[in-house]
Amino acid sequence: MGIPNDDVVLIQLPKDPSEPTIVTVNCPDKPGLGCDLCRTLLEFGLSITRADFSTDGRWCYMVFWLVPNVSSSCEFDWESLKNRLVSMCPSCLVPFFSFIYQQGGDGNGSTTHPLIYLLKLCCLDRKGLLHDVTRILSELQFTIQRVKVMTTPDGRVMYLVFITDGMELLHTKERRDDTREHLISVLKNYCISCELQLAGPEYENLKALPSLPPAVAEELFTYELAGKEASSKELKSDTMTLKKATVTVDNLLSPAHTLLQIQCVDQKGLFYDILRTSKDFDFQIAYGRFSSNAKSYRSLDLFIRQANGKKIVDPKHLNALCSRLQEEMLQPFRVIVVNRGPDTELLVANPVESSGKGRPRVFYDVTLALKMLGICIFLAEIGRHSTCDRQWEVYRFLLDDSHEFPLTSFRARNQLVDKVRRTLMGCISCNSLLEPTDPNTTTTLTSGFDHVQKQRSRHFFELCKIAMRAICCSLFWLLGFLKA
Repeated sequence: MGIPNDDVVLIQLPKDPSEPTIVTVNCPDKPGLGCDLCRTLLEFGLSITRADFSTDGRWCYMVFWLVPNVSSSCEFDWESLKNRLVSMCPSCLVPFFSFIYQQGGDGNGSTTHPLIYLLKLCCLDRKGLLHDVTRILSELQFTIQRVKVMTTPDGRVMYLVFITDGMELLHTKERRDDTREHLISVLKNYCISCELQLAGPEYENLKALPSLPPAVAEELFTYELAGKEASSKELKSDTMTLKKATVTVDNLLSPAHTLLQIQCVDQKGLFYDILRTSKDFDFQIAYGRFSSNAKSYRSLDLFIRQANGKKIVDPKHLNALCSRLQEEMLQPFRVIVVNRGPDTELLVANPVESSGKGRPRVFYDVTLALKMLGICIFLAEIGRHSTCDRQWEVYRFLLDDSHEFPLTSFRARNQLVDKVRRTLMGCISCNSLLEPTDPNTTTTLTSGFDHVQKQRSRHFFELCKIAMRAICCSLFWLLGFLKA
């Protein structure tokens, strides 16, 4: 027996356009599923305003309240989102009790990677062209894996874009023809040629970036926690830090789980960043609640445990987790402007998931910011860079100088970094939530008899909800199994 796919993902559209859309996911659980779903929501240009989810390790139940990001202008395709979310959930057409005893795999019986395709596009150059191409590919549900953009002396631009298809239909002639026709119809007279084919060995050659100068790499990847003076090379927006980001740990409330209470300023992809961190640390989340607070702050309550089912009591593990969470909340992106010979280069970096996946829509947001500033891109690359403890996806943009936006000016570079960062973060009350003072980032390991005491009755109720949901799921499937 199984559960129909139509019941795996339910989408409730709001009666009022100003209200969020509610998406419910009810399916067998697998490690990192919450992170994968949040990544897809971010890829579709959606912001999570609220979330509630629980799991007993076998079955999970998640509810998301979603609104489109500011940069999402086209009519949203909820049916495509539903199909994508269903495809990510472990198969529900296999017997539930068989799924319980499965070990390894992703629950779908598929371990294949999506096919990489190469889009070769030759166009006449103009401001904002790269973002327009990126926007079209995003609307067609393509994900950009690598890109190489080159400008020729005669005013032409050659795009080598390596993409994967979210609909997994690019192997069909109809999908390839539709993609080419859509690009040509939107770009019109600027498009000279458009080719789409399965990628060859050239994709592997673009995985690694040309080596960064040591000084640039140190500035880009070195992260320092609060209270340390910012590098003199960093720009103004880098010295502006969020007012507050707190991580409180309580190991006394639950005998089986560690409670993490997180509060920080709202920003695009916040929930994804936190779940990605938990996935990278191989921690399991039994229950989580993501809600809004006053003044555009977000509050998260997470009951977590180790992969072996035990709570986290090792102070080293707790400190490492809290430190990484602070880093993801305060600086999920690294944005700097450096000199590359006589030219100006913009570098943007973000960490890669342990699964090897990069963050969605970074290239989209950066090219949008550059288009809004009226800055032309002479050369663009996406590649990977490894440091001692993690891997990064790095976006490099060689920029054209102009009289309207002189990149040799320190003030213009300040403005550039600030605009890129705000676009990446979602521009959510940025002016009121940033201050050029020492940040008050705190991590609290409580003994259980301080300010957390006031909230324990509420969290005890949440633990009861976890147990009740697990019991209901088990009874539901047991009754269905007996009837079958």
